[in-house]
Amino acid sequence: MALLEDARSQLGKLDFPLQLPGAVETRAQAIAALGQLDDYIIPRYRSLDAPLLAVVGGSTGAGKSTLVNALVGRPVTRSGAIRPTTRQPILLHHPDDAAWFTSTRVLPTLARVRGEPVAANTPASRAGAAPDPNAMGSLVLVADPAVPAGIALLDAPDVDSVAAANRALAAQLLAAADLWLFVTTANRYADAVPWRLLVDAAGRDILVGVVLDRVPAGAEAEVGDDLRGMLEREGLAGAELFVVPESDLDALGMLPSATVEPVRDWLAAISAHATDRAAIARRTLDGTIRSLAGTVRELSRASLEQHEASLQLADDVQAAYADAADHIARATSDGTLLRGEVLSRWQDFVGTGEFFRALESGIGRVRDRIGAFFKGQPAPAVKVETAIETGLQAVIVAQAARAAEDADQRWRADPAGRQLLGADDLSGLPATFPAEAAAEIRGWQQDVLALIRSEGAAKRSRARLLSFGVNGLGVILMIVVFSFTGGLTGIEVGIAGGTAVVGQKLLEAIFGEDAVRRLAQQARHSLQERCQSLLAAQQQRFLGRIGSLNRGAAPFVERLDRLADSLATLGSRP
Repeated sequence: MALLEDARSQLGKLDFPLQLPGAVETRAQAIAALGQLDDYIIPRYRSLDAPLLAVVGGSTGAGKSTLVNALVGRPVTRSGAIRPTTRQPILLHHPDDAAWFTSTRVLPTLARVRGEPVAANTPASRAGAAPDPNAMGSLVLVADPAVPAGIALLDAPDVDSVAAANRALAAQLLAAADLWLFVTTANRYADAVPWRLLVDAAGRDILVGVVLDRVPAGAEAEVGDDLRGMLEREGLAGAELFVVPESDLDALGMLPSATVEPVRDWLAAISAHATDRAAIARRTLDGTIRSLAGTVRELSRASLEQHEASLQLADDVQAAYADAADHIARATSDGTLLRGEVLSRWQDFVGTGEFFRALESGIGRVRDRIGAFFKGQPAPAVKVETAIETGLQAVIVAQAARAAEDADQRWRADPAGRQLLGADDLSGLPATFPAEAAAEIRGWQQDVLALIRSEGAAKRSRARLLSFGVNGLGVILMIVVFSFTGGLTGIEVGIAGGTAVVGQKLLEAIFGEDAVRRLAQQARHSLQERCQSLLAAQQQRFLGRIGSLNRGAAPFVERLDRLADSLATLGSRP
């Protein structure tokens, strides 16, 4: 029992959100498997001694309700020319078996409705429950002593009904059957829809009785032999075949009793002995469990396909944003940012020509020159910071926008991606992104100042730090970070006459060469982390639509495969 409960739990976790080929059918297959566990497998496993449920199914107009009435001996379920006749399924059982069906032991999702006895001489066209489109979720229970104890008859909707809800309900009822009584006609016995269900019956090893109805006089042998051949070819050689000749109905719409006597005898023989009923129940249960094992394997493969497709979609998004991250990294390390407004403000900040001459004369004169500059004119440092923020923001926003457009285009080229996007356009950036980028840049600038303060806390460099000021040295460190090609490789690129090189030399004079490289590396790492955080939030707009498909799929698929093996073993027990 624990295995079946585990199967129910695992099937309940299945999700096939991507619109891959066959996904619609796979979702329906998963839902049907879960329903069959609830409707039939688990209830039957718990109570092998419960009465058998014989579902009477077949095509539209095959005469299912007429057959049921004939088996009982009087009209109990409605039949007629208007289609579909059976909208609300009727379950006929012996009064002694009522407790088995009034509970939700089987078909727990269908509400129980107690049917009223049909008055004597009521024609079949008015018998049973009147058609009610709103009653599709209910099951009418009718106790009748004419039904053999130990077996119940369920008059199901048409398997090929024009109403989708009818077809779905018919499939649900047939999946909950211990045995099927399939009704077809001489001119429709080769129809495709019933045969798909019959093939499924062969896969479940379910006991099947086929009623070939309305066979013209003289055609019994020919039509019967042809149908038997079809049954054998589809693995149903053991199915019982009953031929019901074309007959006139009486005033109440009833078939002559003799025409269905073989069917009635067959059902009576099945119900006569508890051991025989238990054997039939065990056979159908085991076959259904084996069939479920095959279904679980198919669902496992489908889950893996969904996972692999989700990985491809995720790779497409991650590739777009990784490319954006690379562009930002290059722009913030090869001197690209040290142009335009940033360059202009930087040159104002250092005084360019005079600063070079001061540097050539020694660090003492540089300290005096910059110290006086910082103390008397703090605004230039702030202007450089602002220019850096503006330039860096432009780079980040441009690359994030390009990544969003690229990711959107990649997904729209994939049917699964198009389905996840729907009518939403993710090719642009949210209106809040530029402000978010600016906030991260300001946060990074504060990180740089914190690095300067921390390094300047040492006794050796405290005096020089006080001399030059935290903001001034922080700006210089930012410029140094932007002036290295490919990171800290020792290959500096001088911008605009070597002003960035000058900044690096000044920091080395204050903190030492190793310390400057370490500071620049830490500052660059902080910038990369903040940029990655911004891009990660943007790519999550795409990845969030995939959900959990791209996480932990392999272990789940392995669990499904092991579950399928265990079910196959359970269904093959001696």
